[in-house]
Amino acid sequence: FVFMDTSTYDQMTIPDETVGDAKSYLLEAQVATVAIHDGTPLYVELPASVELVISYTEPGLQGDRSTGGTKPATVETGLQIQVPLFLTTGEKVKVDTRSGEYLSRVGS
Repeated sequence: FVFMDTSTYDQMTIPDETVGDAKSYLLEAQVATVAIHDGTPLYVELPASVELVISYTEPGLQGDRSTGGTKPATVETGLQIQVPLFLTTGEKVKVDTRSGEYLSRVGS
């Protein structure tokens, strides 16, 4: 993964194991905090939530809005989350980066 310091435009390559679970929420041009000690990256910190587009989910059934059930959905980063039954492919959702849980639909 390549990160750029937005003030100096210096780029730093950070290995997959350092990025860890944050890779499931990273998008190009997204702002993240990288903790560095003596030039070595320690970890990547993300905002509490990110907005991601659902790249695939099974269609819901008519009347699903009131049941409160969930179904699996894959977002653009490849992460699979549980979303309400009424959401469809192509919709943008807010996801909690700490738990991986669906928070809300973005837009309408």
